[in-house]
Amino acid sequence: MDAVSVTDYHTAGEPFRIVTGGLPEIPGSTVLDRRSYAQQSAAVDAVRQMLVNEPRGHADMYGGFLVPPDDDGADLGVLFWHKDGYSTACGHGTIALGAWAVRTGLVTAAADGDTEIVIDVPSGRVAARVTCAGGEVQQVAFRNIPSYVVARDVEVKTSRGRLRADISYGGALYAFVPAGSVGLTVAPEHTADLISVGREIKWALNDTEWARHPSDSRLDGIYGTILYDDLGDGADSAGGADSAGGPHQRNVTIFADGELDRSPCGSGTSARIALLAQDGRLPIGRTLRHESIVGTTFLGRVTEEVRADGHDAVVTEVAGMAYETGRATFTLDPRDPLGTGFVLR
Repeated sequence: MDAVSVTDYHTAGEPFRIVTGGLPEIPGSTVLDRRSYAQQSAAVDAVRQMLVNEPRGHADMYGGFLVPPDDDGADLGVLFWHKDGYSTACGHGTIALGAWAVRTGLVTAAADGDTEIVIDVPSGRVAARVTCAGGEVQQVAFRNIPSYVVARDVEVKTSRGRLRADISYGGALYAFVPAGSVGLTVAPEHTADLISVGREIKWALNDTEWARHPSDSRLDGIYGTILYDDLGDGADSAGGADSAGGPHQRNVTIFADGELDRSPCGSGTSARIALLAQDGRLPIGRTLRHESIVGTTFLGRVTEEVRADGHDAVVTEVAGMAYETGRATFTLDPRDPLGTGFVLR
């Protein structure tokens, strides 16, 4: 295996490892096609395993392979990955890529004002609006593909009893359950229990009709469970004037097979916005203040009401910030008995 170069970022506390060199060719006419190839290629997946597994990564590592976009209408493409495989969408990664593209000069940005970066991801085409002041990135807001509600009040049988979940799509399918319904709050001291019940809910729903994408089976599956605390509605100066009366919620996303998102989850925030909009709590003009388990925040809003995949849907914008944490070159000694590594969870 060739040496692999990476630049590491975090978005609201969640890691995002950007692979900048050493990746084998990943053919395909679209990013979604390239994802299918990567899932089946031992050579490509060995790079994912080496970067996400211990001792170079950890059970909650996350990252992306840079690939060509679907066409000239986008600036870049990306395949998102985690310890168990490849995601269809990733909002925190999109925010990190927007910041990275501007800071590296891949996309020429205005020193003061907004620059749009168009990114092709497996679930479709998204855009990151990077806001700079004095040549420094201040904020990144991504506009997602349309998000919509799939089902309400779905019964889930768990070891904690029968629960009720709402299913919503924001580039991936998520199950939403109030943390209080399982006797928890979204707090670091409850991490182990939140992971346990989140995994249980995901797998209980993953083979049901609610986990099927209406038009492309490659997007099937409940990607994660989002457990949340509803902190009510009201003015919040951190969200600006448009946030007056908007919801304030805290969440944790348990995705893949037991990974815990340190950020408020970008695509999950889009899926949450769809539910709140349907409830009438988040009309155009209001902002969701969405907190993570570590206290970081995304701000989310509806920009447009549309139809998508046979559903009433909303186009969402989710704003946050990403910071570079390091750069590295990783190698694999062919004599190393641990190979591409291991995970303990």
